[in-house]
Amino acid sequence: MNQSPKAPWWQSAVIYQIYPRSFADSNDDGVGDLNGIRARLPYLADLGVDAIWLSPIYVSPMADLGYDISDHTAIDPLFGTMADFDALLETAHARGLRLVLDFVPNHTSIEHRWFRESRASRRDPKRDWYIWRDPAPDGGPPNNWLSEFGGSAWAYDQASGQYYYHAFLAQQPDLNWRNRDVRAAMHDVMRFWLAKGVDGLRVDVLWHLMKDDQFRDDPVNPDFRDSDPPYKRLLHTSSADRPEVRNVVRELRQVVDEFSHRVLIGELYLPLERVVAYYGDRLDGAHLPFNFSLIETAWRAKDIAALIRHYEGLLPQGAWPNWVLGNHDRPRIASRVGEAQARLAATLLLTLRGTPTLYYGDEIGLPQVEIAAGEVRDPWEKNVPGFGLGRDGCRTPMQWDTTVQAGFSTSEPWLPLSKDATARNVAEQQRDEGSLLHLYRRLFALRRAHPALATGACREIAAMGSLLSYRRTDSGDGDFLVVLNLGDAAGTLEWPAGTTGDVVLRACSRAAGERLTGRIELGRNDGVVIKLTKKPPEMA
Repeated sequence: MNQSPKAPWWQSAVIYQIYPRSFADSNDDGVGDLNGIRARLPYLADLGVDAIWLSPIYVSPMADLGYDISDHTAIDPLFGTMADFDALLETAHARGLRLVLDFVPNHTSIEHRWFRESRASRRDPKRDWYIWRDPAPDGGPPNNWLSEFGGSAWAYDQASGQYYYHAFLAQQPDLNWRNRDVRAAMHDVMRFWLAKGVDGLRVDVLWHLMKDDQFRDDPVNPDFRDSDPPYKRLLHTSSADRPEVRNVVRELRQVVDEFSHRVLIGELYLPLERVVAYYGDRLDGAHLPFNFSLIETAWRAKDIAALIRHYEGLLPQGAWPNWVLGNHDRPRIASRVGEAQARLAATLLLTLRGTPTLYYGDEIGLPQVEIAAGEVRDPWEKNVPGFGLGRDGCRTPMQWDTTVQAGFSTSEPWLPLSKDATARNVAEQQRDEGSLLHLYRRLFALRRAHPALATGACREIAAMGSLLSYRRTDSGDGDFLVVLNLGDAAGTLEWPAGTTGDVVLRACSRAAGERLTGRIELGRNDGVVIKLTKKPPEMA
């Protein structure tokens, strides 16, 4: 992976997220599974990714499609068996692929044994494993906290006369992470999977783990607009992202550090100023607190340049950055920026300093698929309709070839394919050397061949009109200049006098080897990666 002997594997790795329901179906029930993923490992190894991350595969009633877990250490039959998982892990490692699992510690299913015991009686030993409160004086919820999935975050339990807290669905009661027994039990869940040999854990909704111990109301958001989802009506300073969560994250890291060469990743939908706090005061928190800013930043050169500079400036000394352009919760990048710009998005993601995470299907430009009202599966969209929150459109099946159901299954899939599935699939793009898929392959190969692009420094981040540029440097590998035209008109970047370089990749074509002197001219929707062969003193 072209890294120094002391650098951990995840610094130079490309992580590839798989939504298991939608990747490959081996038993023709219309839902993806572990054996389907295992059968496609040769594709992933050949593509050039280094690690795969699986969304939840645990036993679940599927109220939130797997994020409501009723057994954290068993495989849901929908996805296969523990033997299937063991075979997947063994095969992945044999092919040089790391495997990262989702870890969902904030809440369980309402059907989890722990919650059934907690609900049975106020005197049950597990009552304090969840967050129970008496009603307010008027009989209503204890405070104004809201569920992200709509309405109050408090559900009333008639039998015990108390409310329990759920940050998401009422079928997903939150665990009480102030209880030491809860923490110990969830640490044991981590150890179960790490002892099996998984290479890391991605922690779901990490910023939700601790709540205000005085249960104070969340303040009203003064910037709330009627067009915003109801959850944004409040600023969630009491119900999430509490200062106490740092100790929890430190303990999670300590468990991961009991095992060699593992990574702890944290999901964090927070401003960057808050995200970087999750590295820990001594870099003893998450190795990679997810940085989702590229998903939310305007697709303009000046905005992205400002974002890169801002993020780099916020990083604690020695912390390693990371970048994400898409995932199972946000609209597809190809639909957000357009098909032509998707090539530049790939180049950006894979040449910035930091660990990139790629969402399955983005390598073929899989679009956001329109879901008819009768086909909606996402509880978020069902509970809070009309705000565009539905996640089904980015979770549709992977499109492999031109056979029935695009090679995903021989049965009708659980979500529809894109309308262009017969043309947009892996097999068709493998045959086309100029395809987006082959661009991704070339980018992966460049990262592997050049430490400057994988782990080197990032300097001279600039924007001029629609052009975004930055330089990647490594003392043993030289300098690379990346220039991307994020506009729909041609652009020119003037070089300092005496600068020369060779194009090693063009985003819009297979052309390479072109020698550039004096200026860089880019057509619309074009981008280049240039190996500098001569540079003036001010660029040294």
